[in-house]
Amino acid sequence: MKSTKEALSSLEELIKQYIAELEALTMKDLLYTTDEVDWSLGQMYMHLIQASQNMHMFNIKQCLTGMEPATISAATASTSKTEQGQAIFDHGGFPPIRIAVPASPQYTPKQPETKEQLVIGLMQVVEEMRQLQPEVNDAAKANEYKIAHPRFGYLDAKEWFLLIEMHFRHHLLQLARLKQKLLDTNS
Repeated sequence: MKSTKEALSSLEELIKQYIAELEALTMKDLLYTTDEVDWSLGQMYMHLIQASQNMHMFNIKQCLTGMEPATISAATASTSKTEQGQAIFDHGGFPPIRIAVPASPQYTPKQPETKEQLVIGLMQVVEEMRQLQPEVNDAAKANEYKIAHPRFGYLDAKEWFLLIEMHFRHHLLQLARLKQKLLDTNS
């Protein structure tokens, strides 16, 4: 398992890569989608930002403070990962497969309004992760509480932290696939 420092360094590089990719895209490119099921590049960026801020980092903070008793549990044997969750953490990332979630108003990200909105969001993720890293690195505090992930089971603060880098790394596959669709359409 990566250290929080290694995960943060990798995330910083990944976000630089996402921003560099973003600079080469127009708003028309970012909003392009082939159908109602596939996300646009802009929606993928929005998903990464929103999942990091509204789920992953939110849960890190809850684990560190022990707040929200309805969703948080003291770390015990009954608060373990699912088989899928254990496999992802043992492997250090998601398998290189497409993971599709059914389209829904609650889950499907909205289109971005501007490229600047995406850059600002990505930079906010990095900055907040930099602020959280020292606290998450405190093993005693980071391992005391766990919050359930819908697919992976109960995760502690460090695991939620590591999941963000894994999530960004996994979506590079989607980025390449969507860019290829865009190139195929424009050629």
